[in-house]
Amino acid sequence: MWNRSRSTIPSTNRHCFSLVHQYIQHFNEVSGNKTATIRRRSITPGVVITQYVINIPEGKSTPDFRCRPMPMTIQEGKSAIFKAVVKGDPKPEVSWTRAKGNISDSQRFLSKYDESTGEHILKVCQVSADEVDIYKCYAVNEYGKAVCTASLSLTGAITYESDFRKLLRKSKVEKVDGETDERFWEAMLKADRTDYERICAEFGVRDLNLILKQLKEKKREIALNKTKNSVIQPEGENESISSKDLSEKDIRSSQLDAEVNLLLNEFKFSNVDFVVKIQEIKAQEREDALFECVLTHPLTRIKWMDWKGTILEDGDKYNISVSDHKLIHRLLIKDCKQENKGIYSAVAGTKSCSAWLVVEADSDPTSTDQKKLRKGAMAQSEQIDLEKVAREQKIKYQEEIMKILSAVKAKNEVGQLRKLKILTANDKLMAIDESEENLDAFKDLDPEKAGPTLKARHSQKDDAENSKKTEPRSAQMEASIVTRSNNASGAVEVSDCDDNEMSTGSVKHRRQNQRTHHLSAPQDVNEQASDCEGGYRDDGDDSTGQAHHPTCLKQSQLQLNGTLNKGKSKDHSEGDEAQHATGSAPHHRRKRQGPLIEEMVTDPGIQFICGLSDVSAIIDTSAELTCKLSSEDCSGVWFRDGRQIIHDDNFNITKDGAIHKLVIIKCKEEHTGKYRFEADGRKTEAMVFVQDPPRFDPEYLTSFTEPLTVKVGHNAIFRLHFVGHKPIKIQWYREGEQLQDNNNMKIETSAGHSRLLLMRCQRKDIGEIKIKLKNEHGFAEAISHLIVLDKPTPPLGPAEVINSCATCIDFKWRPPKDDGGSLVIKYMLERQQVGRNTWKKLKELPVVPSYRDTDVDHGRKYCYRIRAVTAEGQSEPMETDEMQAGTLAFPGPPTPPKVINASDTCISLCWAPPSNTGGSRILGYILEKRKKGSNLWSVVNAMDEPIKEKSYGVKDVVAGMEYEFRVTAINVSGIGEFSNPSEFVVARDPKKPPGKVTGLKVTETSYSHLVLTWTKPEEKPDLQDEAKGYLVEIRQSNCIEWTRCNSAPIITTSFSVKGLKSMNMYWVRVIAINDGGESEPKELTSYVVAMPSPVRPTFTSHKMKSFIVVKAEHSVRIQINFEALPQPDIIWLKDNSPVSKRVTISNSEGSSQLLIPCSERSDSGIYSILLKNVAGQETFSTEVRVTDDPKPPGPVELEENVPGTVTVTWEPSPDEKRDDRLHYLVSKLDSTKQTWTTVADRLFNNKFTACNIMHGREYHFRVYAKNDMGISAPSESPTWWTEKKKEKFIVNVKTREDCDLRCAPTFIVPLKLHTAPKGYECYMSCAVQGNPKPRVTWYRNNISVNTNSNYYISNTCGVCTMLILCVGPKDTGEYVVRAENGVGRAECSTVLSVID
Repeated sequence: MWNRSRSTIPSTNRHCFSLVHQYIQHFNEVSGNKTATIRRRSITPGVVITQYVINIPEGKSTPDFRCRPMPMTIQEGKSAIFKAVVKGDPKPEVSWTRAKGNISDSQRFLSKYDESTGEHILKVCQVSADEVDIYKCYAVNEYGKAVCTASLSLTGAITYESDFRKLLRKSKVEKVDGETDERFWEAMLKADRTDYERICAEFGVRDLNLILKQLKEKKREIALNKTKNSVIQPEGENESISSKDLSEKDIRSSQLDAEVNLLLNEFKFSNVDFVVKIQEIKAQEREDALFECVLTHPLTRIKWMDWKGTILEDGDKYNISVSDHKLIHRLLIKDCKQENKGIYSAVAGTKSCSAWLVVEADSDPTSTDQKKLRKGAMAQSEQIDLEKVAREQKIKYQEEIMKILSAVKAKNEVGQLRKLKILTANDKLMAIDESEENLDAFKDLDPEKAGPTLKARHSQKDDAENSKKTEPRSAQMEASIVTRSNNASGAVEVSDCDDNEMSTGSVKHRRQNQRTHHLSAPQDVNEQASDCEGGYRDDGDDSTGQAHHPTCLKQSQLQLNGTLNKGKSKDHSEGDEAQHATGSAPHHRRKRQGPLIEEMVTDPGIQFICGLSDVSAIIDTSAELTCKLSSEDCSGVWFRDGRQIIHDDNFNITKDGAIHKLVIIKCKEEHTGKYRFEADGRKTEAMVFVQDPPRFDPEYLTSFTEPLTVKVGHNAIFRLHFVGHKPIKIQWYREGEQLQDNNNMKIETSAGHSRLLLMRCQRKDIGEIKIKLKNEHGFAEAISHLIVLDKPTPPLGPAEVINSCATCIDFKWRPPKDDGGSLVIKYMLERQQVGRNTWKKLKELPVVPSYRDTDVDHGRKYCYRIRAVTAEGQSEPMETDEMQAGTLAFPGPPTPPKVINASDTCISLCWAPPSNTGGSRILGYILEKRKKGSNLWSVVNAMDEPIKEKSYGVKDVVAGMEYEFRVTAINVSGIGEFSNPSEFVVARDPKKPPGKVTGLKVTETSYSHLVLTWTKPEEKPDLQDEAKGYLVEIRQSNCIEWTRCNSAPIITTSFSVKGLKSMNMYWVRVIAINDGGESEPKELTSYVVAMPSPVRPTFTSHKMKSFIVVKAEHSVRIQINFEALPQPDIIWLKDNSPVSKRVTISNSEGSSQLLIPCSERSDSGIYSILLKNVAGQETFSTEVRVTDDPKPPGPVELEENVPGTVTVTWEPSPDEKRDDRLHYLVSKLDSTKQTWTTVADRLFNNKFTACNIMHGREYHFRVYAKNDMGISAPSESPTWWTEKKKEKFIVNVKTREDCDLRCAPTFIVPLKLHTAPKGYECYMSCAVQGNPKPRVTWYRNNISVNTNSNYYISNTCGVCTMLILCVGPKDTGEYVVRAENGVGRAECSTVLSVID
C-alpha cells in the first residue's frame, strides 16, 4: 500500500540526518572506528556516495543505487512515478526530498516500497507547475549515504490560457505605455497562444490574466471596426451588413480554428511515440557519435539528456538537428572522450528512449587523421532507411489529421452554412446554393469588358463544374477558406466558400496588404498546426509551383458585380441591373466604401496525397513507382529525363482510382534516371537507380551448395560462375576465416568465375566454405561444405567397469571422438591375461560400446584392446587398465600402535581395529618392530599365531634401545595393509617429570599474535629429568579456564600464539613434558595486551621537499608518509606556531597531508610536522614560499654622472616589500646592434651604472623584476643619446712637476655573506680600485676558481662579480677575492651557506 509521505522540508530532513549521523558517531566511538567524510562516485552515473568511516568492516558496505530514478517530462494533470533500487549492508533507509519545497502534502506525494521488486517508489499525483522541481533520493546506513537527483518537468507543447492564469495569479499589474505599448499589443495580436507568456516576459508584464482580458476586448473592437468599413449595398438600397452578424461570423470562425487547433495539439502530443528508437553506439576516442530516432508525430524539438539528467543544448560539443518533415531527430556528439560515455535519452512528450554510448580507448593515439562518424548499432547492422520510414509515417499521420479535420468540419458544417448567408435590407436571404444562378448572368458578357476577374472565371468554369460533380461534400468542406483582407483605406471584405465548386487553375495574386488563412490537408504538420491557431501567413507558391490563393464562389460573385460596376460610368444610378444571355435572371450590383480591390478566384485543384519515392532496382528485375492523387478522375503523364513514357513492352502504366503506377518490367542500365509524374499542372519526381550487384549462375550455384566429400590426402576443388558490374572483389572463407594463397591452397580468378583448390586435405579442413562477391552495387554470398573422410580415432577411455565377479567382467567405453566422417560399423576386441605376452582375439561387436566377458578365472586380472571399424578402415587400439575377476577384499590398516607402559624388560602396546574389514571378520593381528636407525622389520608373533586381542606386551626388547611398532589385520582373504609406525619408545623404567622452564618472556606482539621464548629446565638426577617437549596454554583476563595452544608437545623453546583478539588482555604459561609426566606451569608475571610493540616515528618518503615555491591563489599540498606504532599524535606548526584555520589537515594511517586550497602571500613560512608517540618523536620542516609573477618596476630614469657611463635608476616594483628574493635585471639595446643584451642581473638595489657608452649612439634600457616564479614585463627607459661634438683639439702643455699616481689595491665595496637554496643561482659582487689596474683572482677554500666553468667571473671598471649557476653542497665554503698590482695586494672574503 502507499505510505503517505512525512514532512520532508529541508530543515526537517537535515535534522533527521543529523540524528542518523549522531548514531553513527556514537557507533564509531564504541567500536573504535575513526570517523571520516570521504566522498566518492558510484559505478551508477549521477550518484554521489559519502563514506562516514575510514575502515568498513568485512562484509559491510556503504549505500549505493543499483537503479537511480530517471528524469521525467509529462503533461500537466498526469502522475509522475520515480523508482529507485538501493543496496548496502546494513540495509539503507530511503527518503525523498525536493529542492524548492517539501513533500508533506499526503494527497500529492505518495511513497512506498515494493518488496517483490525491491523498488522504492515516489508518486507525484496530478502534476502541475507547482510540482516542477529537482527531486532527491537519499539512502543512508551507519557507514555512509548515497544521493542522486531526478528532474520533473512539464511538456511545453500545449499551454492554455488557464495555465498562465494559474502561474501568474498573484502577479501585480504592470502597464506599458508609449511606443512599447504599441509594439506590445501589435506582437500580442499577431502572436500564437503558445507565445503569450514569452512576449509578456520580454515586455516585463507579469499579470497575464489581465492582459488576456484586454486582448479579447481589443480583438472585439478590431472586428467591429472592420465590419463598419465593409458594407454591401444591394440594388436600390444603402443598407450594409450588420456588424453584429459579421462579428458573430468572425467569432464562429475563431471558435472553429480554436477547436481544430486544440484537437490537433492534443492528438500530436498525447499519442507521440518512437517508431525507431536510438541505439547503442561504440566509438573510439576522437570520433563523432550520431544518435537518430524517428517519431510518429512531427515535433519541432525534443529533449536530449545525458546520464546526469542534464538537458543538452546545441553548441560546440553537441549538434542537435531535425529533418524538414520534423520526424527524424538527430544528436551528434563531436570528438568523443572517455568522460562522454554513458546513457543518453531522447524525450518526446511522455515517451522516452535511451541508449549507451561506449567510448573505447584509441587504438592509435598518435594518429591525427579525421575519424569517421559512428551511428547506432541498429542503423549499421540492419541498414534501416530512416527517410523511408519517416515518409511512410508522414502519410499515416496525414491520414489521421484528415480524419480529425473532417470530423470537426462535419460538426460545424450546419452552423457555418447558416452564418455564410448574407441578409439583404428587405430581409431576403441570398443562399450559397443560389450563387450558380447569379454566376450564369455573366455568361454572355464580353470577357474583355468584364475585366480580369471575369476572364479568369470564364476560363475556369468548366473545370469547376466537373470538380463539383465528383468531389465529395466532406473534401470540399475541408478546402473551405476564410479570407480576411485589409485594403489601403481600411475596408474589409468577408466572403464565404461555396461547397460545390472549386477552381483548378493557377492564377497570380495581385492583392496588396492581404493575408489568407487556409485550412486544408497539411503538407507540414507544424505549419498546419500554427495556421489552425489563428496565425497569418503571406500568400505564396506551394511545393509544386502552383499559386496558393483559395477563395470561394460567393466572394467571386461579389467581386464580379464590383468589377462590372467599375467598368461603367460613375453616374449610373443604383438601380441599374445586368442580365445574362436569356435575360431571365436579374443581376444585382453592389457598391463598396473605399477603393475597389481586385479579387482573384483560385482553387487548390488536384493535389498529391503521396508523392513518388526514390527506387533502387536490380538489373533484369522489375521496379515500381507509385503516387496517389486527391481525385480519382484525374489522369496524368509519366516522364523520364524530360521525355514522355508510353505503355510498351518495357513500361506498364496503370491507374487504380487515385493511385497511379509505373512498372519497369525488366530494368536495364539505361532505365536509370529521373522520373516525373504530372497531373493537372502538378508534378512529383523521384530517381530510379538500376544496380548490377554480383549474382551467381543458378546452375553452378545449385551444384556449389551441395557438400563436397573427399578422402584424406586428396584435393578439393570449388568452382562458381558469376556476373555483375566490374570490378568485383572476390573473397573465399573457411569457417569465417579468409583464405589466402599458400602451399596448401590456391585461388584462381577470371572475369566470370572463381576457383578454390585445397590440396592434400586433412580432417582439420572440414567445415563451411563461403565465397563472397562485392562491387559498388552490393554483394553476394554462397556457402558450401567440405567433408574429408579418414580412419576413425581410437575409442575414448578409460573403460568403466560395470560389474566384476568371479564369473564375468562387464565394462563399457566411449565412441571415438572423430569417426573420420563415416559411421562406426563395429568394434574389434582383444584380451590379454596380466603376466602373459599373448593377445587373444575376441568376437566382433556391434555398434554398442560395451562388452561382457564370461570366459574369466576368479581372481585373475585382464587387459583389453578395443578398435573402432568404419567404411574407411579401423582405428588404432585403445588399451584398458587391468580388470580383476572376482576381486579379493583385504582389510584396511589399523590405527598406529600406542605405548601404554614401558620398562627395561617390556613395552605394552594397544591399537584400534581397521575401519574397513574387507567384508569379513578380523581373524587376528600381526605385530612387527624395528630398532631406531634400522630398515628391517621383525615379526613379534608367529604368522600362524595371530594376536587375537587389540593389545600386546612386547618382551623381546633390549634395555635402553628405542623401538617403533606397526600392526596389520588378517581376514579370510589374507593379510591386509600395515598401519603407520608408532612413536619411538625407549625400553627403560619410567622417568621423573621435568622442572619448570625459566626465562619466560614475550619478544613480539601484534593485534592477532604474540611470540614467547623461554629457557630449557635443568636436569637434576633423582629429582627431575630432561624435558622432551613443551606445552603452551593461554587464557583471557576475564576467563578462568586455560586453553592449550599446541595439541602435540613442541621441542623448540619459542612459540607463536595466533588468533588473538585485538586489544584483549591474556595470561600465558608454559609446561615442560617428558615420558615421566608434566612439570609445574611457568606463568608470566603480568598479562599481555594484543597490540603491536611501540615503534618510534620515522619518515618513509625520500622525496619530501624542504623548499616549495607556490604561485599565489594556487593550492599548497604537503604529503608526509611515516611509520609509527601506535599511531602518533600529529601536530602541524607554521613558524613554530599552530597553523591557521584556513589550513586543512588530513591524517590517515601512515600519512598526513597539509592542504591550503587557495594560498596567499601571508602563507609563506616554515611548516613543521611533529610526530609523537610512546616510543619517541620525530619532526620535519618544509619552507613554503607563496609568491606571484612579479609586477614590473616603476619609471626608469637615465643620468650621466661620469662621461662614458649612464646611471640607470628606477622605482622599485610593488612586490619588492613583500618578496625578499625579488631582484632586477637590466638589458641594453645599442642602435648599432639592434639586439638586446643583458648588462646586469640579480640586482637587489634600484640603481645600475652602464659603462662603455659611446657618443653619437642611441641607447635603450629595460628593467625587469625577477623572483622565484618568473620575470615581469619590462619597464622601458627613455632614449639616451648624446651628440658627438667635433671640436678642434688643442693641447695645452703645462710645465709641471711629475707626480706618482700609483696606489695599492683597496676594496671600496666588500663582499657580503650569502645563503642560497640548493639548485638556485648565487651572485657575489664587490668593488676594488688601484693604480695600475689590479689583477683579480677568486678562491674557494684557498683554491682558485677563475678557470672553473661552473663559475661566471667578470671584472668591469673595478666591479668584480661571480655567478654560481647552480648552487650545490659542494659550493659551500669560504670565498676570497684577491687583488694584486705592482704596488701591493688586498683581499676580501665571505662565506656561502647552502640550504637543502
